[in-house]
Amino acid sequence: MHHSFFTPNSSLYMGPPHGEPPLSRTGFIALSVVMALFTGPAIVLNATVIIVSLMHKQLRQPLNYALVNMAAADLGTAMTGGVLSVVNNAQGYFSLGRTGCVMEGFAVSLFGITSLCTVALIAVERMFVICKPLGHMTFQKKHACGGIALSWLWSLTWNIPPLLGWGRYDLEGVGTSCAPDWHSRDPHHLSYILVYFAVCFALPFAIILISYTKLMWTLHQVSKLTCAEDGAVAKAELRVASMVIIMVLTFLISWMPYAGLSMLVVYNPHVVINPLVATVPVYLAKSSTVYNPIIYIYCNKQFRRYAVPFLLCGKEPWLAEEASEAATMVEMTTNKVSPA
Repeated sequence: MHHSFFTPNSSLYMGPPHGEPPLSRTGFIALSVVMALFTGPAIVLNATVIIVSLMHKQLRQPLNYALVNMAAADLGTAMTGGVLSVVNNAQGYFSLGRTGCVMEGFAVSLFGITSLCTVALIAVERMFVICKPLGHMTFQKKHACGGIALSWLWSLTWNIPPLLGWGRYDLEGVGTSCAPDWHSRDPHHLSYILVYFAVCFALPFAIILISYTKLMWTLHQVSKLTCAEDGAVAKAELRVASMVIIMVLTFLISWMPYAGLSMLVVYNPHVVINPLVATVPVYLAKSSTVYNPIIYIYCNKQFRRYAVPFLLCGKEPWLAEEASEAATMVEMTTNKVSPA
C-alpha cells in the first residue's frame, strides 16, 4: 500500500508508527463520502450565488457584494480543501507530496480566513446600519469594496509567512488534508501560530460577537425601531439582521471546535487526541462553505427569486405560493370592507 510522504516522526503525524494508516479503509471511505456530501452542494450553491449576482443588476447592492465575496471564498475552500479531502480520503493517504500539502494548506487557509473576515464585515455593516452607533449611515459600494479588499489583504498577509519560513503547513487529523502546523514545538513556528490565532481567529470572532450582541439587543427593540422610522423599512432591515445573526451562529458553530482544538494542542502539546476526533473539527469547519448560500438564498427573497429558478432550470415553486398568499390577503381585505 502506498503511504503518505510524511514519516511517523513528522510533527503532525498522529497515526500509529511504521506507516500504518490511522483509520481503516472503511473509515477513510466514510470520511470521503461525508465530505462529498458537503463539497458538492457547496460548489453548486456558491457558484449559483456568484453567477446569479452577475446576471441580475438588481442583486448588485453593497451588502450583496460582501455576500458574493463570501461565496467566492467558500467556493475556493470547497474547490481546494473540499475536493482534495474527498480524493485523498478515498485513497486513504495524502497523495500530492510536500509541495501539494503546502499549496493546499495555504489555499484553504487563505479562503477560510477571508470568509471569516467577510462574516465580520457583514456583521459590522448590519450593526452600524441597524443599531446606528454613529447616527444614520448607509452602506455604500465604496464601503463594501473597501471591506472586501481588506478581508483578502488581511488573510493574504497572515497566510504568506509559512511560505517564507515563519510557521509552516503540514498534515492534520488523519493525514489526508493540510493546514497551519499547530503541533510544532519549535519556538519560531509556535510564535507564528500564537500571532496567527490572535489576528485571524480571535480578532474576527471578537468583532463578530460584539456586533452579534448589539444586533440581538436591537431585535428586542423591534417596536421601538418600527415607531422611530417607516415600519416597512424597519421590518426589512430586521429581516436582514436576522439573516446575518443566523450566518454568524452557524459560522461560530462550524469554526469554534477547530479553533478550540488547535489552541488546546498549542497549550498542551502532550495531549493525546485520537486522529478521528482531531479530524471532526477540521471537516466541520470546511462544511461551513455550504451553510451560508443556503441561509441567504432562503432568507433573502430577492436572492431566492433569481437563484431558485436558476437551480431548477426555470421552475419557480414559490410563485404559486406567493400568488395564493396574495389572493388570500385580497379576500380577507374584501371581507373586511364588505357590508354586513
